[in-house]
Amino acid sequence: MNILSTIQETIGAELELLNRTLVEKLHTSNPLMNRIIDRYLLTKGKQIRPILIMLCARMIDKINPTTILSAAAIELMHNASLIHDDVIDTSLYRRGEPTINATEDNRMAILMGDHFVSCALRCGVETGKMDIVAAMGRLGQELAHGEIDQIDNARSHRLSEDAYFSVIRRKTASLFRACMHVGALSVDADEHTRLQLEKYGELLGLCFQIKDDIFDYYEEYAIGKPTGNDLREGKVTLPLLYAITHHNDDENTRMRTLLAKEQLDASDVATLIEYAKEHGGIEYAYQRMQQLRDEALQALDGFPRNSTYNALVSILDYTIARDK
Repeated sequence: MNILSTIQETIGAELELLNRTLVEKLHTSNPLMNRIIDRYLLTKGKQIRPILIMLCARMIDKINPTTILSAAAIELMHNASLIHDDVIDTSLYRRGEPTINATEDNRMAILMGDHFVSCALRCGVETGKMDIVAAMGRLGQELAHGEIDQIDNARSHRLSEDAYFSVIRRKTASLFRACMHVGALSVDADEHTRLQLEKYGELLGLCFQIKDDIFDYYEEYAIGKPTGNDLREGKVTLPLLYAITHHNDDENTRMRTLLAKEQLDASDVATLIEYAKEHGGIEYAYQRMQQLRDEALQALDGFPRNSTYNALVSILDYTIARDK
């Protein structure tokens, strides 16, 4: 049994209630929609984000009905963003299963994503806490902003670690930060406590995205998309960014020339991936995750060393060590 499964067991009843809530909120009178929803819910993933919301609430007090509704709202928003991302990226698989746009079409996928967003908003409203609804609104803005920043960076061939972290802070870490935010709000945490937990969530989210980016450099981790897919789309992630910006020789010049091309072919992508690996890019990405992990632990310093604290530390370690 892995770390995440062990944590899931400790909140098994609450996760079951969450999943019943998701089914209830998503259900419609349309058989086609219900068929798509049922298939989607069978591959709901690890549910790390709602788990974080519940652990956050339990760190302060205990999981309550508002916590469950908050967890459902954020999980639905997250899944809506994935459905829309699959359309944008023309992805045929997610979590090893065909995407909605692959089994149906783009129109249906976009509409289903919109349905998930609407259901998320309903859950947010049902918490009775406008600050939770406001957090959802800010989250939607951050996710869209991050994705557009990434497209803009790719189009302008911007090679900057600061720009990279700005993007992943919005497109990924904002979601993890929002989990801790609404989890704390669900149990009426004080501002200082909430801010410390939000900081942990953001740093965890940065680690999560860096590890996802590392996967793109290895064939065995390329589930549902080819190795180097980010590079094909013009996205230069941390391993290659480090290699490109920390060397200055003829080979480096050749790599920069490749990156300036409007369209990379398979040979170009393979060359750039190998360059990143040979010039310390992967090692640097792991070093940065370790630094972020240390900062996240500092954010938890003021909390009691109990099973919930241990679970949050374990999720950090799981995120860095995971192989998918």
